[in-house]
Amino acid sequence: MRVMGVDPGLTRCGLSVVEGGLGRKVTALDVDVVRTPTELDLAHRLLRVADAAEHWMDTHKPEAVAIERVFAQHNVRTAMGTAQAGGVIALAAARRGIPVAFHTPSEVKAAVTGNGSADKAQVTAMVTRILGLQVAPKPADAADALALAICHCWRAPLLDRMAKAEAQAAEVRRRYTEKLAEQRKAVRG
Repeated sequence: MRVMGVDPGLTRCGLSVVEGGLGRKVTALDVDVVRTPTELDLAHRLLRVADAAEHWMDTHKPEAVAIERVFAQHNVRTAMGTAQAGGVIALAAARRGIPVAFHTPSEVKAAVTGNGSADKAQVTAMVTRILGLQVAPKPADAADALALAICHCWRAPLLDRMAKAEAQAAEVRRRYTEKLAEQRKAVRG
C-alpha cells in the first residue's frame, strides 16, 4: 500500500510517501517539507500547501493519505492554520478519489514507538530505524510525516477489518430486527 503522510502546517508542512510491504515492512519513497512565508496572506499560503500536496499526489499516486488530526494546541491561531492546511490537503485527495485517514498524534506515536506520549526525538529515532535510513529525517515535520504514513500502513488493515465487522454486525442486527417485527406481526394477526 502506498501512503502519503502529512504533518500539516502553514509555516512548515511535512509530506512523505511510503510503500508498505508484507508484515511491517515499510519503505520510504520521498519526504520533504513545504514552507510558506509568514508575510503572505492566509489564502496564498494555503494555496501553496495545496499546490505542493496536489503535485505529490499526482506524482506519487498514493492509495491513501494519512493526515495528523489537530486536536489540541495551546495557540489557537496555530491550531487553526494547522487544521486549515490539513483541510486543503484532504480536499485535494478527495477530488482525486484518494481515501483520507486522520490519526491523532498519540496514535502515531504509539504505532511507531509503542508509547503514545513519546517525544519528537523518540519518534524521529524510530522512524529512522523502521525505514533503515542512514540519516534521521530533518526537520521534525519530515519525520512526523513519515511517522504518519508508517502508522497508517500498519493500522489500515486493522481499521479495514473492523469496519467490515461493524458493517456485518449491522446487517445481522437489521435482519434480526426485521425477523422480530415479522414474528410480532404474525402473533397479532
